[in-house]
Formats: sequence, C-alpha cells, structure tokens
Amino acid sequence: MAEGPMDFWINWASQIGVLVSLGCQITLHLLANLRRRSSSIGLRFPLWLAYQLSDLTATYAAGQLLYSSSTPQDHQLIAYWAPFLLLHLGGPDNITAYALEDNKLWTRHLLSLVLQVLGAGYVLYKHITGSGLFLMLAAILIFLVGFAKYAERTCALWLANFSSLQSSLKVLARNQHHQHFYIEHQDWYCNDLEDELVLQRAHSLFHICKRGIVDSVIEVDSDSPATEVDSEEKKIIGDLRGDIKFMWSVMEMELSLLYDILYTKASVAHSWVGYCIRVISPLAIAASLVLFQLSIKDGYSRLDIDITYTLLGSALVLETKSLVGALGSSWALALLCATRWDWLRHSALCSGRWHRLRSLLISLRRSWPGKIMTGTSRKWSGTMGQHNMLRFRAGQVDPMSRRLGNLFKMLGCGDWWNRRYYSCSIVVPKKVMERAQALSEWVSRRDVNTMGLLRDMWGESLDDEERYPGLFKKLKEYHGVDFHESIIIWHIATDLILAAWEEKEKRADLEEMDRVEIIRALSNYLMFLLVNRPYMLPGLPQNWLYQQTCNNLDGICRKNQLASSPGDSFCTVLKKFFRRHRHWDLKPSMLEKELADLVLNLKDYGRPGSKNPRLIYAQMIAKIVIEAKVHEVSLLLVLWTDFLAYAANRCSRESHARKLSSGGELTTIVWLILEHIRQSKE
Repeated sequence: MAEGPMDFWINWASQIGVLVSLGCQITLHLLANLRRRSSSIGLRFPLWLAYQLSDLTATYAAGQLLYSSSTPQDHQLIAYWAPFLLLHLGGPDNITAYALEDNKLWTRHLLSLVLQVLGAGYVLYKHITGSGLFLMLAAILIFLVGFAKYAERTCALWLANFSSLQSSLKVLARNQHHQHFYIEHQDWYCNDLEDELVLQRAHSLFHICKRGIVDSVIEVDSDSPATEVDSEEKKIIGDLRGDIKFMWSVMEMELSLLYDILYTKASVAHSWVGYCIRVISPLAIAASLVLFQLSIKDGYSRLDIDITYTLLGSALVLETKSLVGALGSSWALALLCATRWDWLRHSALCSGRWHRLRSLLISLRRSWPGKIMTGTSRKWSGTMGQHNMLRFRAGQVDPMSRRLGNLFKMLGCGDWWNRRYYSCSIVVPKKVMERAQALSEWVSRRDVNTMGLLRDMWGESLDDEERYPGLFKKLKEYHGVDFHESIIIWHIATDLILAAWEEKEKRADLEEMDRVEIIRALSNYLMFLLVNRPYMLPGLPQNWLYQQTCNNLDGICRKNQLASSPGDSFCTVLKKFFRRHRHWDLKPSMLEKELADLVLNLKDYGRPGSKNPRLIYAQMIAKIVIEAKVHEVSLLLVLWTDFLAYAANRCSRESHARKLSSGGELTTIVWLILEHIRQSKE
C-alpha cells in the first residue's frame, strides 16, 4: 500500500527536522558576516530565513524526538540527535542577534535554554540509558557541548543589551579602558597586512565607541592614575586627526568591533572561558565520533546512520572553524596584550605564532572560491541612499509609471513601489567621501559640549557675517522650525538654486562641478533618510509634511500641464524598477529642471502663513541666495555639510547601533568622529 503524505511526514519528520536545522546552521556560518557590509535584500533574505528557521526547526525537531514512531532500537539512535539540536540552538559565533531588539529578549532565550536542556536530558534518559556504554558516552559529550554553546549564546545576548554594556563599563577602572598594544609586536603583522595597524588602533580606542553608544560616563577618581592614560588617548586622537583618511578607516574598524559586540558572540567567545569552550568542543565531538564508530549499530537503518555521521562530521568541521577563527581574531590579540601572564604573551606574540595563524586565515579568506569567506571584511557597505523630491514628483508625470504606481497602491504596496522605484543606494562618490572625512577638521572649529553634542543648531554655519553678511537673518524666517522641515525646504531650495546657477554658469570648471556633485549627493542623502529611514534623523518624523509637499508639487505639474515626451514604455519602466540599485545619475533630467523653473517662478502660490508653505519657503530662500552677492555653491556646500554633521550627532545612539546590522550608515561614521573629537577635548 502506497504511503500517504501524512504517513511520510510521521515517519520521517525527525530526519527532515535535524537536516533542515543543520542546513540553517551552515547557512548562518557562511552568510552571517555579509550583512555587516551589505543591505541587499537578495543577500539578507536567505540569512533572515535561516535565522528564523534555525530556532524553530531545532525546537520542533526536538519535540518530534519525544513522539517518534520508530522502533525502540531506531529510537535510541534518533534520540542521540537531541544533543545536536541543542548545539544548533547555540548557533554559530558570527551571529547571535539578527536585529538589535533580539538582545532585549535574552530572558526568553534563558527560559528556552532551561526547557530545551531539560527536554534533551529527558530524551537521553528515556532512550539512551542502557543502550550501550559507547553510545551513552557519545551522547553525553555532545549534550555537554550543546549546553555550553547554548548558554554562551544566551550570555552573549545579555551582555549585548545596552544596560549590560553600560554596567560593564562602569565597573572598570579608568586606566583599564584604554587597550595598550605593545609596540614590539607591531612589526610581526603590519608589514604585509595594511589593515592590521588600523584594526589595532581601533581596538585601542574602542572604549570611546562603547561609551558613546550607551552614553556611559567614567567615574573620575582623584587617586586613579588617569592623567597618563588620558594624555596618551588625546595624543592618539590628535595624530589621527592629522591623517583624516587613516582616522576614517579607524572609525570603520571601531564600528565593526561594535557590530561584533552587539550581534555576535564576541563578548563571550573572546574570554578565557570562551576559548576553553572552543578548545574542548572539537575534542569532545571528535571523541563522540570515535565512540559512535565503536558502538554496535546492528538494527539501525542505513539512512539514520548516515545522518548521524553527517551531524558529527558537520559539527566537528564547524566547531574547528570556530576555534581557529577565534584564535586568529584580532580580539585574541587584544586579550593576549592585556593578559598578566607574560609567558603566554611571549609564547604567542613574540615568537610570531599568532602572526602566522592570522596571516594564514586572511590568505584563506582572500582565496576562498566565490569570496564567501571575505564576508569577514570589517569594511562597511560604503553606500549612501538617494531620493530627490523633484525627480520623484516629475516621475509621476509619466503615464506608465503613474499607472503602475496606482496599481501597487491598490495592492497596499504603494510606499514600497515609491521607495524601490524612486529611491536608490549608490556607492559614496569619492569627493563626497573626502568631504565627510574632512569633517574632523571642519567641526574642530566649532564647539562640542561635554555631552558630545554640537552647540549650534542646524544651518547656523551660515550665521557668519564675514562670509555671508546679513544673509542668515534674511533666511531665518524661512529656515524651518524642525529639522525634518528644514531638510524638505532646503532640499527643494537647493535644486532651485543649482538650476539657476547652472543656467548662469554655462562653463563651470571641474572643481566647481565636483562641489555641485557633493551638494546634490548630500541633499538627496538627507532626503533619503527622511523618507526611508526617519529613525536615523533627530526629531519626530514628519511624513505628513513630506506627503503634503508632494501633493503640492503634483498640483503644480497638473496646473502647468507638465508632461514627459514621449513617455516611458512598460518595458522601460520595468527595466528601471529592476535596475541594479546603485545606478543613479546625480545630474537632473530636463523634466526636473522644468519643474524647478516652475517652482522658482511661482506667483501668488501661497503665503508663509498658509497650510503648507514649504514650497514658498524654498522659493523665497532660493531667491534670497540668488540675489545675494555670495557664491551659491560654496554656501550650499557649507550648509549641507552642517546638516550632515547635525544629523549624525543628534541621531539616537540606538538607531546608529541598529543600522550596523544592515551595512552601516554614513552618518554613523560621522557621529563616531565627533565622539572622538569630544574625547580629545575632555
């Protein structure tokens, strides 16, 4: 009689469950590090799916073992899989939390740990006891390893919570925050690996990043020898500010270390207990493999035996990878430099053993097929979002784009369509990167208070009577009372000013065009954050204000019968929709220029006291700047640099930490630079 689907599932649910659980673990091992430098949905979706399924399948499979309908002898072998599911619940070292909120649920994981350990223990007691000495010892070894790994994951989630991080920083003495790296060890690994010195410097200053992200203050003890440590830190930061590119790289590395603390097992794995677990785990699994090989297997199905060997072999490979990766990590170097055991430091560092292991690991990552292992790179995504309001609303003029937009709106996906079709992420242009890097020098001319906040409000850099006499007073009325409102007003005004400037300056030099590119990129970037990631900006989101401004722009397009000619075809629209997400032309289209000209020449559109005066504010700002005897491009460059610094500095620290799990954000690196500047002023 043929076996039905339900019978098939009843008979094979345990086998399917453990194999799916194993597959999720392998996926997490291979892909988890990719998200530190990528926000691509194509890469993140399989990782998200594996993360969600890893706990679900392991828990479900563990429950199936209690109610398996296999024969008693087969059940003994299947019960041997229960500790492996406990090991899978512990997860790999390179991911504990998928989102920052997962760290807040550490109590739930603690309860799950207790229940899962009791369940696995019951399965072993019920089915493994009396099944043979070798099989029983093999199961106990895996059970102990699984318990240790799962407890380690729960502890890592607890330590990654902001309150726990803050408490851990308070208990350290002031002179213990700065990590000292012995200069005699640098030559061992910096000659051939250019990023290693940068990473070492990031470790030495990492406490500034940790203190900044949780707003922790070190208690000053008059008896503590803090003067020497503080002066050394200030000297290091001063040296960094002398080389802005090097400082930028150090900030990138510090944020990658923060990612390790918040989203991986780094805080637990790179401790003496963690290293002991990693040394013992592969040895215990290898011993379990030998014991299983020696056990009597008569009566077991061939498939179940193969699955058992697959679980043992995979666990051995993954735990060995975990051990080697932990020993070759820069976190291990930090631990060795801080240890009081001089013999260990001399044996590992002065002899060059650690350096050779580190070099070997980096060589393997660089040469791995498909470059999967290069996911361990500590660089951020290097991209910035772009959204332009005039381009967005001018795009609504195209009949085909409008029809598809209305279709997605009817399906409840209108906002998703707009974000995907009219917003984009680009590789940060070189000139924009240089401008952001130079913020360490630009901001140094301004005051940073003891809380690490810029004293001036956004846009107040224009209040410079020498460069812009009387201009700020004229603009203040139209500047906006909220940061989100100011972004909308100045974003539109920037397009109006640049459109008029380009019409006047037919032959601008190359340097001037580079500045215009920086202005457009920063203006579009701040608008992208406002529309797509409002949590990355200070203040309350003003979506209604943005939407109302879009409606007003649509009204202008309809009133003036703005139309695209000849209009995009269905295939062209789809091609734009499925384009690579990093294709974005910063130069405005003819339709955008036409819309900008219409807004600039509006008459009797509204008064400052009207319901939504953002367009008239933008128009007034543009006219004031154009008529003033100032250099428009220089003014806008200063303004948007000011906006970028303010957005980075006043964004909530939790938002900066949350964005690290999806490639990072340009404003986060800028925030960290300002945090180090504050440290150097204390």
